[in-house]
Amino acid sequence: MPRVKKSVPSRARRKKIIKKAKGYYGMRKNTFKLAKEAVERAMRYSYRDRRRRKRDFRSLWIVRINAAAKLFGLSYSRFISGLQKAGISLNRKVLADLAVSDKKAFEQLAALVKQNG
Repeated sequence: MPRVKKSVPSRARRKKIIKKAKGYYGMRKNTFKLAKEAVERAMRYSYRDRRRRKRDFRSLWIVRINAAAKLFGLSYSRFISGLQKAGISLNRKVLADLAVSDKKAFEQLAALVKQNG
């Protein structure tokens, strides 16, 4: 049986891990074993936090909408309920953006909600 030389593929695998660990502190950036552990942990966190980011943004939007609705004498739940009854379908991202950047448009929405509510 011929001898198999694995240096090229194994070196490529190691280089890939070391490249991902670029910028890490201490020996984690250039020692394969430590770099591999650090990169695996980082990948786990990034997978988890891609899902967590969606939750965090939704809660931020809700806080912003609630704060803006309070200025016009409405709670968040009454505001959202009033929008649904009025047949206005804007998602929370857009509503939060309106609350921060376009107060007049948000005020008009609040007036519609009060009118229908």
